[in-house]
Amino acid sequence: MVAPVVPSLYDCLIIGAGVVGNAIARELSRYRLSVAVLEKELDVGMGTSSRNSGVLHSGIHYTPGTLRAKLDVEGNSMMQELCAQLKVKIDYIGKLTVASHEDEIPTLYKLKEQGEANGVPGLEILRPEQMQRLQPGVSGLLALYSPSTGIVCPYGLTIALAENAHQNGVEYFLGRQVTGIEKNDSGFLVTTKDGEKFASKVLINSAGVFSDRIARMVGINDYSIYPCRGEYLVLDKRLGHHLSTLVYPAPHKGKAGLGIHLTKTVDGNILVGPSNEYIDSPEDWATTSYIMGRLREEGEALLPSLTTSDIIRSFSGIRAKQNPPEIGGFKDFVIESRKDVPGFINLVGIESPGLTCSPAIATMVRSLVSELIPLEEREDFQPQREGGAGFFHELSREEQADLISQDPDYGEVVCRCEQITKKEVLDAIQNPLGIKCISGLKFRARVMMGRCQGGFCLPKIVQILEQDFGYRPEDFFSYKEGSYLFTGYMRQPK
Repeated sequence: MVAPVVPSLYDCLIIGAGVVGNAIARELSRYRLSVAVLEKELDVGMGTSSRNSGVLHSGIHYTPGTLRAKLDVEGNSMMQELCAQLKVKIDYIGKLTVASHEDEIPTLYKLKEQGEANGVPGLEILRPEQMQRLQPGVSGLLALYSPSTGIVCPYGLTIALAENAHQNGVEYFLGRQVTGIEKNDSGFLVTTKDGEKFASKVLINSAGVFSDRIARMVGINDYSIYPCRGEYLVLDKRLGHHLSTLVYPAPHKGKAGLGIHLTKTVDGNILVGPSNEYIDSPEDWATTSYIMGRLREEGEALLPSLTTSDIIRSFSGIRAKQNPPEIGGFKDFVIESRKDVPGFINLVGIESPGLTCSPAIATMVRSLVSELIPLEEREDFQPQREGGAGFFHELSREEQADLISQDPDYGEVVCRCEQITKKEVLDAIQNPLGIKCISGLKFRARVMMGRCQGGFCLPKIVQILEQDFGYRPEDFFSYKEGSYLFTGYMRQPK
């Protein structure tokens, strides 16, 4: 008789490895706890956390007294130190919220009043000539300037949080879709699609667009998530100098998002978007020709000097809306420790500004955990992330020469568009979390993110996987189970 498998018992089990789940994991890794993360995808941050503008919001858009307002301002103030510890790019470049019509001007003054009530610093209403000094070519009657708005690499931050949490002892189980949860006297027994079982005293639902489904597995039927897709255009990096600050339109009441806007990324690209359309599936990441046309038109209306002839790709992300399409708008975050399901901490509807709020959400969840199990700080917690110091092409010539002398793989460029070296690709393949999908290499090393979108570097990457690591190309997925890049050889290799 085969003995039954006894699942490992954790103090805390987190479902979902997006930016919020990983921030919670890192925060809990400060304490003498056994912590694990379950994620249905093959990498962390594969959903909304890697499919957004990467904006650190200031807090002007959120009703005073709500969790969204409080956590956004707190999270924004925490990001500078957090990104320094994790070696993640961050830049507070400010934002212009532009009124293009007379009837939008009162909205700017309302946003200013609201932001000041939330504790947002340095807000100003600017006239056209003042707007032009910040962003030449911007068009509008007035603008609200928020200097504490910033940008960060969203997938870079998500990966860094996970790697630092893992470095501090958090276990990651990727490709584990949760299909069932049982509540028992000692806590929870979680079952995954492949029949694996994980036990925990405290269970934290950070499943994003699937958070309502996880809640229903423990008998909580209070919430529904309505997926809302936002599509983006990505412009070539060489156009990055056109944008020195973020440019948003004045928002319109009842819309599912903040309107189509221009966002500069920390790596130099410009994003145009996002749109907002309710859809049926929380994983329908399609982009559509109709929306792409709208994005081009509205982007040029905000910044007439901007050309969209250098669009290099499109992508989309899904918002976890709690309001159905007939209502629209925003609902406040749900972050609760359920009294009717003791030990279950429930996060639902964490849409924008979830990225900005993530470190503040993590401290809030840690406080909720402390009410359930005792927390004892670790003296050996390492806040500094190992590795991740930046890209080779960003270093000085002297620093580059020094690295090449130590390792010749720094001297071989694999991705010409982004100037990524073979050593950086090798490091991405040998990542701390053991990710084995092409998108994981893309998010870690920026290969395939340039103008040719992998036309030059992908064959070289496949060659490295084969020759340096012994992988078969057909065994390396694009981003999830079954997303094959190859089905075999046209001609057998010698």
